[in-house]
Amino acid sequence: MSKITIIAEAGVNHNGDIDLAKELIDKAVAAKVDYIKFQTFKTELNIAKHAHKASYQIANCDNKTETQFEMGKKLELSFEEFVILKRYCDSQNIGFLSTGFDLESIDFLDTLGMPFFKIPSGEITNKPYLEHIAKKGKDVVLSTGMANMEEIADALNVLESNGLIRSQITILHCNTEYPTPMQDVNLLAMNHIKQVFGVKIGYSDHTKGIEVPIAAAALGASVIEKHFTLDRNLPGPDHKASLEPDELIEMVIGIRNIELAISGDGIKAPSSSEKDNINIARKSLHYSCDFKKGHVLKPEDIKIIRPGSGLSPMNYDYFINRMLIKDVLMEQIVQKEDVK
Repeated sequence: MSKITIIAEAGVNHNGDIDLAKELIDKAVAAKVDYIKFQTFKTELNIAKHAHKASYQIANCDNKTETQFEMGKKLELSFEEFVILKRYCDSQNIGFLSTGFDLESIDFLDTLGMPFFKIPSGEITNKPYLEHIAKKGKDVVLSTGMANMEEIADALNVLESNGLIRSQITILHCNTEYPTPMQDVNLLAMNHIKQVFGVKIGYSDHTKGIEVPIAAAALGASVIEKHFTLDRNLPGPDHKASLEPDELIEMVIGIRNIELAISGDGIKAPSSSEKDNINIARKSLHYSCDFKKGHVLKPEDIKIIRPGSGLSPMNYDYFINRMLIKDVLMEQIVQKEDVK
């Protein structure tokens, strides 16, 4: 199987501070993820000045009265700052990604040589946006929070009608509530998407903890995306639903372990690591006492005990009522050559 791509979603958890963004990069490097991802946008191109914040944004931000526009302006980094962050990622040998939320940002990010574009859940119904990204010709990872199957089909149609082929598209199952209640995860929808659309699938997680992304890895996700922060107590919309650095490390370890655990050929057989335990853990046929040649074996004359280096107990019935053709000793391994 291919290696699972792990994306550490820094998003806007830098709180508009490039130094915090660099710290997030350092923590992502320490966790050994494949990519760190930010969010690139010009607030004026994305949010009306009167737009309200989501309830989770109001709950998680210190300023309860600011608009979504005002919040966005505080979290916005300039294109020049993203150039600096890309160079810093290169110097730290970690992949740089950022989600562009408007066409200008997409064009800018394309100049940074990202290997693929990440489409956020909120843009899945934005036809001009989807067309613009598709025409770049790069692979796409599409999040599907809030979407139904018809909307996913429509988005795929737009992407493919503008030059992409299905093998270039990975669809991430996602729920956009921050944090997502466990009962709303619906993780089985991930493989339903795969079955219906024949695409590579993954999972973008907003639950608390690391169990669900690890479970998604076990269910076949090729991409896992998870928000992380330096400190969940920082003010800002996404910190509360994010992992802290030590948890990010644990998640990566868990996913890589699952990756190994599901990498077999699926054929049930003793593994190389357990073969030495067969004779130790299993039992075989042994004599219960010393017996002389000519003795006819009765059920109580044969013990089934460890080690399992002799005949399998599956051969037990063969020896009952057979005559010994030689002397045997107590707990000696039973052999077919002993009887006639």
